[in-house]
Amino acid sequence: MVTGKTEHFGSHWTRRDWIAGAALFVATAGVVLWQNAHVAILWDLSYVLDSAARIAAGQMPYRDFPFVHAPLTFLVQAAIIRLTGRVYFYHLIYVAVVGGLGTVITWRIAFRELRGRVVEAWPIALMLAAPLTVIGIYCIVPNPEYDCDCAFWMLVAIWFLQRLDAKEKSVMSGVAAGAFVCLPLFFKQNMGLPFLAAVALVVVLLLVFRIIRRITGKEGDRHVRALLGCVAGIVAALLAAALVLHWTSGVRHYIHWTFSFAAQRRMPGLGDMVSVYREYSLVWTLPCVAAALVLLGTQLGHRKWARLIAFLLLAAPFLFTFSSLLLYDDADERGDSLLALWPLLLLLGGVLALWNLFKLRREPNVRVMLPLVLLVAINGALMSQQLWGSSYAIWPLLMLLLAEMFALLESFAARSGVAKRLTAMLAALISLTLLVCGGCYTASEERLSYVKLPDEPARHSAFPQLAGMATPGPYLPEFDELLRYADANIPFNDGLILIPGEEPFYFVTGRAPRFPLLLFDPTTNPYRPDEIASLASSQNIHWMIVKRDLQMVADPTPDRAEVMRLLMPQFTLAAHLHGYDVYRAKAAK
Repeated sequence: MVTGKTEHFGSHWTRRDWIAGAALFVATAGVVLWQNAHVAILWDLSYVLDSAARIAAGQMPYRDFPFVHAPLTFLVQAAIIRLTGRVYFYHLIYVAVVGGLGTVITWRIAFRELRGRVVEAWPIALMLAAPLTVIGIYCIVPNPEYDCDCAFWMLVAIWFLQRLDAKEKSVMSGVAAGAFVCLPLFFKQNMGLPFLAAVALVVVLLLVFRIIRRITGKEGDRHVRALLGCVAGIVAALLAAALVLHWTSGVRHYIHWTFSFAAQRRMPGLGDMVSVYREYSLVWTLPCVAAALVLLGTQLGHRKWARLIAFLLLAAPFLFTFSSLLLYDDADERGDSLLALWPLLLLLGGVLALWNLFKLRREPNVRVMLPLVLLVAINGALMSQQLWGSSYAIWPLLMLLLAEMFALLESFAARSGVAKRLTAMLAALISLTLLVCGGCYTASEERLSYVKLPDEPARHSAFPQLAGMATPGPYLPEFDELLRYADANIPFNDGLILIPGEEPFYFVTGRAPRFPLLLFDPTTNPYRPDEIASLASSQNIHWMIVKRDLQMVADPTPDRAEVMRLLMPQFTLAAHLHGYDVYRAKAAK
């Protein structure tokens, strides 16, 4: 009999747990390594690695140079540089390990959520985790990335939050949960801040209801102490972060660049925020799901034909996505069919969150409020670049939302006596659909269509610093030529400008950036073209390197022509390489 009681959250793993966990980890890490063996997004890599290299060299973000992103991804990569040297291979190992751990943690969270609520909890949790081996945190975009890191630490925080429902809960488990809840904020602002706000709201609500239950004598004070510990953990972590920022870059500088300036450049309008839910397929998928739940929730659910129809109605959106592999030849249309599942599941998750609110007084625990936290976190992530651009790192959160839906579906189907079969069959179908279609989505590199990936074998760099990096096209050999030219002709301490900045130049060479900007794109560039020209003169910049052969499909510098017009009077052509033009400052001759 499936019950809603909270069971023991012990850490004991059986042999099958270890085998399943190892398989999930190895499969996910293998996909990440396979991705890195044939594709590298130089634009994203250069920003993360060059920023990390300058931080490792002692430059302070927010204070010494403008920096619009939260710091922890870059600090982690800087720590890797300090520990292992400037070799990309070690950063590759990092993303493979984080990707594998993300899948394993998602599986364990899902199992905890389903245990005691779904008959086949273990296999269903495993089926939900299986697609993450191909669409997990670092599978789609395989470079060190702040969205991916933030998603991983959200999972860690949720894992700790679950322990607040455990029998062995304590004040320290609450403090740990509160501290980890704050970490995502310092990996990615638009993801971490909504997540933190949602968790804080949930903890306060739970605390209120637990105090009421304690006063009325319905329970002891252990739950209250754990929740108070969580509040203390949140407050302590935020105060510690504020003190660190005060002693290093300055809280004022941090808030200006990561919130005020970042919101000015990237905060979407209301229309963009709700565009996720303007999906035409909702016209038929939502009625299918609603009709299925009506059938299962009434006396008709006892009839075999009604159960079959309910299953087919619930399966229809996923069957359509699966069939898109046969219906469409274009990878873009196949990808759109897969992503169309997101708005459907998010809307169903919203219904689930509202349903659970009515149970809050009777069951004031984290499990009841988890759908709300997941929905807020997902929608916060989608604010950045909406569904196509921002969903690549947060598939694990969607899997956890699915786990909560299966628990609700089980309670509906239990009335007809076929809960075990219906839930397991639907979980198998969804898992297979997401595994196959997600694998095709990742393999097609549809999400990476903003860069040029010619249909040819990947090419490598001859420089040991870029060991493990590979991508098709001439980009790495051309970069090698630039590196050799710079080593032979550009003094090590001379200041440079790289336009637009699509190469990890400082990471490879170990030079210290003397110009405040690394990327000349609207998101990270706070300067007007005339200010850039003025800075080039005042910062004693002796060289300008302009990349002609971009890996990016579109030039990320919208005002490049104006920038070049203002800079050219200060420079003269020194070399015309295969992919680059190198200019020397006239005053430096």
